[in-house]
Amino acid sequence: MKPFKLTYTALLLVLAFTITSCTSTKTAPFDLYSYQKTIAVKIETVKLMEKATTPFAVHKVEINTLLLDIEKLTEYEKNKLHNEITFSMWKILNDKEKNLVAGFFKRWETKGVLSPVFIQESEKQVLQALDLLIQYEAKKDKESKDALLDLINSNT
Repeated sequence: MKPFKLTYTALLLVLAFTITSCTSTKTAPFDLYSYQKTIAVKIETVKLMEKATTPFAVHKVEINTLLLDIEKLTEYEKNKLHNEITFSMWKILNDKEKNLVAGFFKRWETKGVLSPVFIQESEKQVLQALDLLIQYEAKKDKESKDALLDLINSNT
């Protein structure tokens, strides 16, 4: 009887470890809404960034609309299961103290207008971040996850 109990206990431990390790590596499944909205935000962001050589006040309504869309998407991503990575990236994009989307618009508002060189360099960083987010949503593979995590870690 003792070997049976020992085998049964070992089997339960292996099963418990397997279940625990599987739940800790879960990733939210592909979400068409997130994918489409992220692409829309990318296009709108780039269009607005290219206008930063003109006064911020002229584009204030468009910028506020875009920032509101980003806030809504951040809230949407926050409430999905196993979606911590995507949510973290949206928080960074939405953070006015970081050098990505919200930070760029804050700087534009503070300065009034921005130089073409600054816009071009900022656009590269923002596009990279949004492209990584789009690729992660589309693929949900280890490579896109690691690339996004690297970007998140370099911005925290």
